[in-house]
Amino acid sequence: MKRFHRLILFVLMLSLACTLLVSQSLSSQVSVPAVNRVNVVQIADVINPVVARFINQEIERTNREGMRAFLLELDTPGGLDTAMRDIIQSILNSQAPVIVYVSPRGARAASAGALITLAADFAAMAPGTNMGAATPVALGGGEQDEAMMEKVLQDAVAYAKSLAEQRGRNTEWAERIIREGLSSSAREALDLQVIDLIAEDKDDLLAQLDGMRYLRTGQALTLTTTEVELVYSEMNWRQQILTAISNPNVAYLLLMLGFLGIFFELSNPGAIVPGAIGVIALLLAFFGLQTLPVNYVGVLLLFVAVVLFMLEIYVSSYGMLSVGAILSMALGSLMLIDTAEPAMQISRAVIFATVLVCAGFFLVVIYFVTRTQRRPAFSGTEGMVGERGLAVSAIAPEGRVFVHGEHWTAISREAISEGETIEVVAMVPGMKLEVRRVSPDN
Repeated sequence: MKRFHRLILFVLMLSLACTLLVSQSLSSQVSVPAVNRVNVVQIADVINPVVARFINQEIERTNREGMRAFLLELDTPGGLDTAMRDIIQSILNSQAPVIVYVSPRGARAASAGALITLAADFAAMAPGTNMGAATPVALGGGEQDEAMMEKVLQDAVAYAKSLAEQRGRNTEWAERIIREGLSSSAREALDLQVIDLIAEDKDDLLAQLDGMRYLRTGQALTLTTTEVELVYSEMNWRQQILTAISNPNVAYLLLMLGFLGIFFELSNPGAIVPGAIGVIALLLAFFGLQTLPVNYVGVLLLFVAVVLFMLEIYVSSYGMLSVGAILSMALGSLMLIDTAEPAMQISRAVIFATVLVCAGFFLVVIYFVTRTQRRPAFSGTEGMVGERGLAVSAIAPEGRVFVHGEHWTAISREAISEGETIEVVAMVPGMKLEVRRVSPDN
């Protein structure tokens, strides 16, 4: 019994020791305060609503969890004005300091990226990077367009200068990137007091940022970046897929693939696979287009193009419907994305190649379908017309013939002798053939 009691006591003491070790381990993990973390987001893409939503969510998480700062590594050719303003609004309303680091070497913060960098509490660039070129552009011409562009230009200038003023940066440079499309290297931006520092990498960035001051509600605060943990945040699978198909070229190709699949399915009912692929491609295209500034007149023109191609199968238009369909497809492709931002537009090379391939596909399908429809029947009663055979008996006006491997009762409007070659003229009621004599020369 004593041994049994000792064994129980030993097990209890061992369990208690294990419990203390586990709790100490957990407490040591929990004891790492969130305030010593820096939330890092890396963006190397166009600034679109998906990217804006992701950045805003991470800025909110940084503030909610009380992290030390939010670090945005940026490499972008620009993006949508609305998405850019959403990001800047989140940056300006963040309690945690926001750091924008144009990185890695060779990266750029152009157009919308330049204004996002201006709005940061701390702006930094890696060597060999550049930022600027934020002039708003638009398509078209005319006096009304020029007047509208002047309003857009003035609004962009005022916005850029207000951001620079709020962060104590060069307002003249902020105006010039809008009016003149100025772009500056990292060294030039530092000399012009557009950015706060140039950093070789993130370690160098954090070392230089340590002890720098920033303002919150009029109060000067000090940023401490020693012994901080970098927490990298990435998009979830849904955001990654949406970002990939939000590329205007990808969304456009998916849309055209969907139209091709639906057209092929309607032209050949029962094929199933083309229709299924077409529906999936269309759904993915619409999923991606919801993040882009879509001109629905362009979508309608593409739909009209498919309808015209289908009508070409059933209507003898001598190619005019096909010409109209190709023009509708080209115009719809050019009008599909309603934005002046070059980074958000569909590549002209992609449009030209896609329209050419789609038009060729449609015309080839139309050709084969039309040829099939015009081909003489080769089965059934219609397939008997034109067939030749032999008169098994005299036909005057009725007799027997051998046609297509079978004996038939036949009638004729002329007398035909036994053994003569005959040709089927028509199928008459009573499963009889109307035939005529074929001369030896024919």
